[in-house]
Amino acid sequence: MDSKNISNGILRAIGILLGISLLGYFLYLIQSVLIYVIIAAVISLIARPIVRFLQAKLKFPNTLSVITTMMILVGFLVGIIRMFIPLVIEQGESLSLLHTDKLLQNLQDVINQVNDYFTSKNINLLSELKNVDFLSGFQAIPNLLNSVVSALGSLSVGLFSVLFISFFFMKDSKLLMNAVLTILPNKSENKFSKSTEIIKNLLSRYFIGLVAQITILFVLYTIILLIFGIKNAVVIAFLCSLLNLIPYIGPMIGAVIMFLLSMSSNLGSDFQTEILPTTIYVMIGYFIAQLVDNFFSQPFIFSKTTKSHPLEIFLIIIIGGLLFGVVGMITAVPLYTALKVILKEFLSDNKIVKSLTKDI
Repeated sequence: MDSKNISNGILRAIGILLGISLLGYFLYLIQSVLIYVIIAAVISLIARPIVRFLQAKLKFPNTLSVITTMMILVGFLVGIIRMFIPLVIEQGESLSLLHTDKLLQNLQDVINQVNDYFTSKNINLLSELKNVDFLSGFQAIPNLLNSVVSALGSLSVGLFSVLFISFFFMKDSKLLMNAVLTILPNKSENKFSKSTEIIKNLLSRYFIGLVAQITILFVLYTIILLIFGIKNAVVIAFLCSLLNLIPYIGPMIGAVIMFLLSMSSNLGSDFQTEILPTTIYVMIGYFIAQLVDNFFSQPFIFSKTTKSHPLEIFLIIIIGGLLFGVVGMITAVPLYTALKVILKEFLSDNKIVKSLTKDI
């Protein structure tokens, strides 16, 4: 090999690295757009059965079925927002300047009751809480509200973008696939088209399964909270069930939120006879609901929708979390499912691929 070939090879490698770097930087700059596209793709997969039902059973034209589905989704979103309004208003009133003294007094009463209770048991762990300055914590509220208002502007733009992209993904289900096919070799087009259709079916079933999982938890949480008379039970139940979309970490965050909101809903009551027993019973119910989800709902949903063993799913979620954090845990299962389908289509003779994809 002469020096000219070596130089060309080095220049080619540098060009490739430079191109990859520029592509990575470009993707970094448009990361918000990529997030919109990904969310829109997920929404289109969830809505796919509704569109097909309207087309097959009610004989709706394609455009009308997509518009009807979009109206259903937007109506669902509006319903969720309206459901959270009472909780937001109630918390806003509690944190307003006009009610700060009352809120601080209630918190101080609870702390005093907690301290008295544990002192009677010869436990002094909470004695230092008497001197906590709660007022300093509320000084950051105006800054927080300003951040929320500015975030709402960005959220409205993002919501419009997601709905706009979702409409065209549902209207032309092959739009994204055609864009990918333009950069693939001709000999790979048929295999990719076939694998894409399988991926769509599996992921649609998976995301619908997630909706079913959240619905089951929502019903269980609501029943538990209503039994013990917790205020805004439906909103709290929905929020805690929605957090289960984050594997393993989400249920822990939900437990903390349910614990705090259950306790705060009884502010002003006696700690030993009202607050503590009610909160304990609610948390017992919460963990029972989690056991139902972990041992019945999740294994059934994952095994039936992704055609993967529960141990596979567990390991993939853990690996995704170690590599990419919370985002990796959320996206691990759908990405792994898509990868399995693609590997089966392009490497069907490989022994390992055959073992992993035998049920697909």
